[in-house]
Amino acid sequence: MKKLMPLALGAMLGAGAGSALAHDLMPAPALMSSQDGQLSLDPGFSVALAGKKEARVDAAVSRFIKRLEIRSGLKFAKPLAASKADAKLVISWKNPGAAVQSVREDESYDLKVSSNQIKLSAPNPLGVMHGLETLLQLVKVDAGKAGIAAVTIHDEPRFPWRGILIDACRHWQAPEVIKRNLDGLAEAKMNVLHWHLSEDQGFRVESKKFPKLHQQGSDGNYYTQAQVKEIIAYARERGIRVVPEFDMPGHSTSWVVGYPELAAGPGPYTIERHWGVFDPTFDPTNEKVYEFLGGFIREMAGLFPDEYLHIGGDEVSGKQWNTSLRIQAFMNEHNMKTNGDLQAHFNARLSKIMTGAGKKMMGWDEIIHPDLPKNIVVQSWRDAKSLAEAAKNGCDVILSNGYYLDHMRTAAFHYATDPMSAGGDLSAQQKAHVLGGESCMWSEFTPSETIDSRIWPRNLAVAERLWSPADTKDVEDFYRRMEIESARLDELGLTHRSNYLPMLTRMVGAKGAESFKVLADTLEPAKFYSRGHARDYVSTMPMQRLVDAVRPESLTARKFQIAVDAWLKGAPKLGNVGDLKASLQIWKDNHKTLGPILKNAPLAQEAYPQSADLSAAAQMGLEALDYLSAGKQAPAEWLNGAKKVLARAQIQRAEVEIAVVPSISSLVLTAGQWNKLLALKAPARMKLLAEQIESIRKGEDD
Repeated sequence: MKKLMPLALGAMLGAGAGSALAHDLMPAPALMSSQDGQLSLDPGFSVALAGKKEARVDAAVSRFIKRLEIRSGLKFAKPLAASKADAKLVISWKNPGAAVQSVREDESYDLKVSSNQIKLSAPNPLGVMHGLETLLQLVKVDAGKAGIAAVTIHDEPRFPWRGILIDACRHWQAPEVIKRNLDGLAEAKMNVLHWHLSEDQGFRVESKKFPKLHQQGSDGNYYTQAQVKEIIAYARERGIRVVPEFDMPGHSTSWVVGYPELAAGPGPYTIERHWGVFDPTFDPTNEKVYEFLGGFIREMAGLFPDEYLHIGGDEVSGKQWNTSLRIQAFMNEHNMKTNGDLQAHFNARLSKIMTGAGKKMMGWDEIIHPDLPKNIVVQSWRDAKSLAEAAKNGCDVILSNGYYLDHMRTAAFHYATDPMSAGGDLSAQQKAHVLGGESCMWSEFTPSETIDSRIWPRNLAVAERLWSPADTKDVEDFYRRMEIESARLDELGLTHRSNYLPMLTRMVGAKGAESFKVLADTLEPAKFYSRGHARDYVSTMPMQRLVDAVRPESLTARKFQIAVDAWLKGAPKLGNVGDLKASLQIWKDNHKTLGPILKNAPLAQEAYPQSADLSAAAQMGLEALDYLSAGKQAPAEWLNGAKKVLARAQIQRAEVEIAVVPSISSLVLTAGQWNKLLALKAPARMKLLAEQIESIRKGEDD
């Protein structure tokens, strides 16, 4: 047997490039080593359980067997073995899981695969579930034969809090959407669903005590309490906690539609149809508000078993507070100088209510205040400073800044974001308060049809950063494994890949779908909040345009960029240009087919400029390759003309951008300054080229 060792130092396992120990696991395990041989799978495969009867283990094993049959192509005759000696997989665990899953539960497991038997052991059912996910990822099928490579793994998470926020308010997300994403979280070893359930645009949970909340604040789209219980049970079976968020005192329009007396300003109120920060706010000076919230929180505490309840607390407008003479008099009487002081008063009252209901407060970083108890969890969304401030104040904290999936950033960006790096100069004691992080899927532009494609596969970057050792940083190997895992997630019913071509086909028809896909593969949607500024969006608008179909990150553009950079680094002895030229030729020629189709497709007409621009930019790229392949510098007149073509192509239109333009610009810029580059020594030449390429990628025109 080889020595067990960290991934960065281990032996080779499976195929792939990147780190010293290549594997296809996601997230990467803590410690891993390979042995010779593999365990072959056949219809006689069976499982033996060696632990006290545990319903969650039984359910996990049942799911495992079904998925293993799908992945291996086999049908197991008797999947449950009579004894450990007869079984190919023996699962053991020491203790039952906690009655209510805790943030501090042990999630570790040990997995040993030999050519004869697999042994999976864990302290409790959580580790068993994680180990089964890893085991499924180890399955390989070669020439119709399924097997699992011999390997020894010890695995445990780096952080205990690894979650995702799903916003079911701005766009309604039906129970089946939540469930299939819970399956994805379980495979990615994430353990928290932060369920955003109240917002200006909707109140999404049935309240039997205050029924006008869901009756008047939801447009009829809400989760019944029976559905909530079902989803919580579904999550628990997969080792996932459910933390509800009811936003207050701001982002509260849907609350006061049915109960306007809670607001700091006079009603009536209607559900908000736009996006943004709005004025309706709870009145912190009104005792009836606390009576109401006391009853509501007690009701929700009985529905949601997790120890934490999220109160939101972010982006409080304060306009209603500022214009109320009564509230201003209250603030003066109590020596409150700012709206932050008034919100701290509200939160302090709320904290006592929550403690009485057996809950701990969780909120966004605006809730940080010395008067609050130290058992709260602060969710840092604004910057690293707020995370450090909360930890230094003795509060537990999780990071979301850098993990906003709705910003449409690359997986590499999220992969490089680390909670401990954000913590800065924290002491060891203060670092212990950093529990982990959560990705955020806000849903202004994300209905059920597209939410999976906005979460997956990029959420795997967050999952690995929060689970795997801090030195797991090989971004190229991550992308390789991400594509493999993205395909595996299809088995769970996630639609991040399967919805793509049907959406494109709906816009242009079956005959135009393939050429439309050629264009769409090179595009990315608007970043950050720029889409919201492009037009006057309302919540009832259909989300079925090209910007909704294209992927947040174009892997086509990423691979082309890597190929271009690698080719240019070979200067002055440039290698084979065939692959680059082939891609550019396809993009150049595509407009001849696609252009006429777009003109006659109402849903896709807005993409015509991008199609034409991609073709023109690709032509410039082909001409640049001709100059470079011949070892000649392009004329200045040509370079100036090419820059104008590329400047037009990089303009964002219809809220999408052509993601391959920066790499084409690299070729063009290099062709235009070839003699200057050759006159420099290699290090200086590459430094200048890198600077010029970066300036083009940032949209700078020198």
